[in-house]
Amino acid sequence: MVHEGATLLSLAAAVFGGRPHQVPRGWQRLVRDAAAPDAGRVLRPLFAPKASLIPDCLAPTASVGRGDAATHLERLADLSPDVLLAELERDFPGGVPPQWRPVVDRPRAWIAAHARVMRGLGGAFAPVWRAADGLLARETERVGVAAVHDALGPLLAGLSPRFPYRDGTLHLPDPRETDFRLGDRSLVLVPLVTGPGAALSAVHRHDLVWVGYPVPGLARLWDSPAAPPAPAPDGLTALVGTARAALLRALHAHPTMGELSALLACTPATTTYHCRQLEAAGLVVRDREGRTVRVRPTARAERLLALFG
Repeated sequence: MVHEGATLLSLAAAVFGGRPHQVPRGWQRLVRDAAAPDAGRVLRPLFAPKASLIPDCLAPTASVGRGDAATHLERLADLSPDVLLAELERDFPGGVPPQWRPVVDRPRAWIAAHARVMRGLGGAFAPVWRAADGLLARETERVGVAAVHDALGPLLAGLSPRFPYRDGTLHLPDPRETDFRLGDRSLVLVPLVTGPGAALSAVHRHDLVWVGYPVPGLARLWDSPAAPPAPAPDGLTALVGTARAALLRALHAHPTMGELSALLACTPATTTYHCRQLEAAGLVVRDREGRTVRVRPTARAERLLALFG
């Protein structure tokens, strides 16, 4: 699902919170130049190194799946101080950390300042967001195709280097190291127009879990935001990436790992990495024959190859 509010939160985390979302310098300058002088102070409580938990009422959590950035920004402006204070008490049962004390002392004033800062970020970044429309539309289609054809595993394996996917589990960058089960909840993927290290998630809702990740093709926007996106890749390449699509298409002969490295013009370590990710997605199996390791497609990979060619 496309949601600009999640992108704004990622931008704020990178520019004012020092998070490693790898937002390009030009976009960082754009945000800083348009931000109010007190933006860093206002946003500081959200991104403290040892207490970076963001209450749901301040994140786009409530409107993901049911709204957009405008809805999110309206909710911030109309947020009740009592709701914010109750969530802080729930999220920090051992006591509100020091950086949140100014918020607790003057919640109404802080809410107004926070809403003003986030509206400013949205206005400054609006041209880039509009330029990303083609990439976002393409990504929405890619995720839809993966869901329809039971190929979410390969898609999840390629979301981001920060999100390893192994044995049906998506490992998110979370200092709390807590395990959560999806169960009957929906998984909502939210592409972010920020940087290749972007990572956001919310796992506490009863109806869905949402994960924010960098939209593929971001680099096309960095130097020339208004440039049209490149032609769409074929379906298999769009789903798993260029190298992994080439790898899957080479498996009809059950090649060795060495043969795959030569075919892909990759180092053995890189080939092994791609194979591990495809194994995690249930698409390849590696069989040892003496000193040789051969790679073959699974039935799921055969279906994908038949579908996309």
